[in-house]
Amino acid sequence: MYPEEIVKPMRAELVDAGFQELYTAEDVENALAQKGTTLVVVNSVCGCAARNARPAAKMSLTGDKKPNQIVTVFAGVDKEAVDAARTHMFPFPPSSPCMALFKDGELVHVLERHHIEGHPAETIAENLKDAFNEYC
Repeated sequence: MYPEEIVKPMRAELVDAGFQELYTAEDVENALAQKGTTLVVVNSVCGCAARNARPAAKMSLTGDKKPNQIVTVFAGVDKEAVDAARTHMFPFPPSSPCMALFKDGELVHVLERHHIEGHPAETIAENLKDAFNEYC
């Protein structure tokens, strides 16, 4: 587990963009039980989260279509919430960072770490926008 003082600014980057933090399995279940679309970002302390994932998640929200709700869990910190989110991302293996779009609680789009690491944030954001245009 990472100390809160280390992850606080990394959490804030998404929270300041409007993402709701989920801390427990119940939080995750409640979020995914909502009708409509939900973007779940599994945040991380790694460099590709800072350089690619978090900026891409924020950039993806500039399009015409957006998810009904945007939420985040933090790998290595919010274990219960991360485990619950990953259960809903099956059959994709656990990775962080990663992003998943759900529609009416069903997984419809996933970006795993290998889709994020080494790819420009703009490209990742466009991938998400394409998913939003299709499902939102």
